[in-house]
Formats: sequence, C-alpha cells, structure tokens
Amino acid sequence: MDPRWVGYVGLVAFALAWIPQCVDTARAGRCEVNRTFLSLAAVGSLSLTTYAFLMHDTVFSSLNAMTTLGAAVNLYYSLFPRRT
Repeated sequence: MDPRWVGYVGLVAFALAWIPQCVDTARAGRCEVNRTFLSLAAVGSLSLTTYAFLMHDTVFSSLNAMTTLGAAVNLYYSLFPRRT
C-alpha cells in the first residue's frame, strides 16, 4: 500500500481547518485571533512552502501554501478590519 495517501489526508484536513476561520473572519470583517500567532503562522508556513517547493514535495508545498493563505487572510482582517 502506498503511504503517500496519509500525507494527502493530512494535507486536506489541515488545509480545511482554516476554512471555517477564514469564512467567519470574512463575514465579520475582522479577526480577533492573536496577531503574533497569525504572523508566525504566515511566516512559518511560507518558509515551509518554499522549502517543500525546493524539495519537489507536492504534498507539503500545497499544504503550506494553503495554510499561508489562511493565515494571511486572517492577518489582513486583523490589521485592517472592515468598518461597520
């Protein structure tokens, strides 16, 4: 049996974990998650995306690109909340 399927399951689960947070953030127009966490998550996942890309690892490149996007969306709304 090919063990790569475990990596793809992890990729989907971890990437999907950001979706509810991003949807809630976009609806509210603001994000109250700790900015330090969001900043570190964005920098960390962007760094891991670059590393995985250079290693030609599709699973981790995709995963970290999606988590970078999730962290960036939430960080944006944390820094620039929509006026209500």
